[in-house]
Amino acid sequence: MSTTSPTARVRVPRIAEHALEQARLSVVPRLRRPTPRVPFVSLVVALLVLGVVGLLMFNTSLQQASFTAASLESRATQVAAERQALERELQLLRDPQRVAERAQKIGMVPAAAPAFLRLEDGTVLGNPVPARAEDRMAIKERDVTKPRFLDPEPVVVRVPASTDRARRVGTAGERRAAAAPERGASDR
Repeated sequence: MSTTSPTARVRVPRIAEHALEQARLSVVPRLRRPTPRVPFVSLVVALLVLGVVGLLMFNTSLQQASFTAASLESRATQVAAERQALERELQLLRDPQRVAERAQKIGMVPAAAPAFLRLEDGTVLGNPVPARAEDRMAIKERDVTKPRFLDPEPVVVRVPASTDRARRVGTAGERRAAAAPERGASDR
C-alpha cells in the first residue's frame, strides 16, 4: 500500500489558496462610461445630407445635359433645313435652261458646228464654223404649274337631304333658338 506523504497534502491547498487570492485580486469591476451618441448621429446626418446634395447635383447635371442635347438637336435640324434650301437653290442655279438664259443675257451664242483637236498630232477634226449673233437659241419659258399629283382636283360630294329630316332639324333649331332668350332672361 502506498501512503501519501503529509507534505504533499499541505502543498496542494496552499497552491489553491494562492491561485484563489490572485484571482480575487485580479478581477476589477468595469467603469461604466456612457457612450457619446452625438458623433454617431452627426455622422449619419452628414452622410444623409451629402447623399441628398449629391443626388440633386447629379440630377441637375443630367437636366443640363438634356437641355444641351435638345438645343443641339434643334440646331442640327435647323442646319439640315438650311442645307436642303441651299442645295435646292444650287440645283436651280445649275438648271440647264437657267444657264442658257444667263448665257444669252451676257451675249453668248451656241456654237454652230464644233471642231475637235487631236492632241497627239494637232489635227483638227470636223468643220469649224464661227458662231454668229443671229444663231441665238430659242429658250422655252419654264412651266411653273404644279404637277397634277401635287395639285389634285378637289372632290365634292353632294348628299341630298330628305325633307322629313330637314323639317325635324329646322323645328329643333327653332326650338333651341326660342329657348335661348328665355334662359338668358332667367339667368339675370
